Amino acid sequence: MTGPLVPFREIVLKVHSRCDLACDHCYVYEAADQSWREQPRTVSDGVISHTARRLAEHAEKHRLSSVSVILHGGEPLLAGPERLRRVCEALTAAVTPVAELDLRIHTNGVLLGPRHLDLFEEFGVSVGISLDGDRAANDRHRRYADGRSSHARVLAAVELLQQPRHRKLFAGLLCTVDLANDPVAVHDALVALDPPRIDYLLPHATWETPPARPDAIPAPYADWLLAVFDRWEEQGRTVPVRLFDSVLSTLHGGPSLTESLGLAPTDIVVVETDGSLEQVDSLKSAYEGAAATGFSVFRDDFDAVAAHPGVRARRLGLAGVGEQCRRCPVVRSCGGGHYTHRYRAGRGFANPSVYCPDLMALVRGIEARTPVPEPPGPCQLAYSGLELNRLLLAELHAGLDGPGGAEWARIWELTTAVDGPGLDTVLAHPYARGWLLAALEALRDGRPGSVATACRLAAYTAAAAVHDGAGPTVPVRWSAGRLHLPTLGELRLPAAGGVAEVAVAGSGFRVRHANGERHIDRPAEPAPDWRPLRRVDGLVLDDLDPYRDCFDRPVLPRLGPRRATEWGRRVARARARLAGTVPRYADMLTAITTLTPLAQGTGPVVAGPVVGRHGFGALGLSPALADEPLALALLRGARRATLRALLDVEDLYDMDGAWQHPTPWGPLPVSRLLAETYEGVAVAAYGGDAPTPAELGRALEALERAAELTVTGKHLVHTVRQEWEEASRGREHH
Repeated sequence: MTGPLVPFREIVLKVHSRCDLACDHCYVYEAADQSWREQPRTVSDGVISHTARRLAEHAEKHRLSSVSVILHGGEPLLAGPERLRRVCEALTAAVTPVAELDLRIHTNGVLLGPRHLDLFEEFGVSVGISLDGDRAANDRHRRYADGRSSHARVLAAVELLQQPRHRKLFAGLLCTVDLANDPVAVHDALVALDPPRIDYLLPHATWETPPARPDAIPAPYADWLLAVFDRWEEQGRTVPVRLFDSVLSTLHGGPSLTESLGLAPTDIVVVETDGSLEQVDSLKSAYEGAAATGFSVFRDDFDAVAAHPGVRARRLGLAGVGEQCRRCPVVRSCGGGHYTHRYRAGRGFANPSVYCPDLMALVRGIEARTPVPEPPGPCQLAYSGLELNRLLLAELHAGLDGPGGAEWARIWELTTAVDGPGLDTVLAHPYARGWLLAALEALRDGRPGSVATACRLAAYTAAAAVHDGAGPTVPVRWSAGRLHLPTLGELRLPAAGGVAEVAVAGSGFRVRHANGERHIDRPAEPAPDWRPLRRVDGLVLDDLDPYRDCFDRPVLPRLGPRRATEWGRRVARARARLAGTVPRYADMLTAITTLTPLAQGTGPVVAGPVVGRHGFGALGLSPALADEPLALALLRGARRATLRALLDVEDLYDMDGAWQHPTPWGPLPVSRLLAETYEGVAVAAYGGDAPTPAELGRALEALERAAELTVTGKHLVHTVRQEWEEASRGREHH
């Protein structure tokens, strides 16, 4: 099985194949693959020009906005300033007409001088330096062939990069971990040089050539790195550390930031000094020819390498790691480890990393050191929902500012004039989300009438002014004989449609239209042709909003007064029953602010056919539900509404659908498993018989093993576990 063909966004160009140091941990010269001996010492003009042309063609074909080229070796500075200039000139001339070019160089630094830096400044070449710490640490491996120290020369190179003129070229320091070195001393020495970034790298190793491990220490590399992490935290994270930032990112649902960890596909191709196209260099640690593809810049384009089975195997994500890794709870952060570190003769790369215990301990250790705030409560979630709606409105304005013409410009001007508590009130209404999403989708799709849909903002603006008791006159479109003002109600008008002027008048509002004028003195009370929104036991009964039709069953038309009153009594009884039976969920029940009557069915429906189609607080229910089913429906609805709102503001899991977890309800992705369990625990606490305690116990165990959960998601599952145990004790007591 191979992954998709993905274009390369980064190439490594070997400009020199030899080195001026004799580092005994170097994967190029000390590992299984010794093909460097057959390579020309220096890249030729032909290789340079063909590489530049191939990269430009690749970027143009795949419409890449940017590409990176890393000048590498051996030691790339051995190529000399003049040849490096030819490389930079050729790449710049070929690539920059079609894509942004990011040039970098990775060097040991001992030859770096002013001439190099002048050249790098001219072409914007950023410089990464290899340095393993203080002198004692660095000299353990990074020496000249005759044993001399390289440390002083590297520090001189860093000092040059620290000069104000060249500081912008400094990309950071790369440090290979050695257990013999003091981790805190190493980190302090690197931080003292004020680099823009530090990369800690595990020594390349495989199951055939495993890393050094002191006896009786299960995860020594994790211990070393966690000592650095603790020091980094103590210092206030003054310097970004890619390895730690990557683990923290994946723990919170973000991407991996390094090739060494995570499941992001690699997108690097290597051009050797003879023009050979190879896979990533680190594969040379595995076996002779592991990186070879048989392609060359003289004969082949980069797509040929992208289609190579070895390259595509590294783009499989979860499917590319072994079965043991796929079942591991930290695989989303470690990604099975560095691809090379998985190699075992006879079994290839479908194995756990040779550093598996260390990666497990490292991720667990960082997770344990990562504070997780309590999840937001209903008030915070409501505020976050309002903020999200404001962001969507700003996005809508960005799309219509100009294309929307004079009508949109006028409405926006009026909206900004009433921006305040009243506008917050109408934008916080759950069905404002559905309108905003519909308007944005229509705008993106270029559908006719998209501006008219967006211009419903005028109705929100007019309603905001009424809430505030002051504001400008707002022209509002109406149709089908109805003028709807969100959060207020609906006015029946004698004509089919048109534009009416809505203005605040006294404690109510005035509506002028082509056929006359109407005054509504008390918007909360019914009047001829005016149908206000009503309340059901303190909840808004919205059976008017045109965007309320976002559930999986049809909405009912406006309820008659007697039916609405009777429903209110039953809602009040159900809420009182919940408050007495499951008081721990009383706060969560305040998540429901708006009820919408639906056609007859069973249970609540919170999520519509499009997830997120309405905002926090709306619940659709059948008014025919009796007291007991109604109480259970309200509890389920509050639980679903809260989880959906949490997902709006928090990453609870990543890669949903990548695994199907065995659960009591059949194989489920993590999103369904979390939703079913989160809701089921509340139902069990209330006394419902589905799901059963045994089912919930198995579901919680599956969640606790789920690698997709972020630290926030795990914290939520821990809270749910506590709820379940409390409910179990309550059942035993009774």
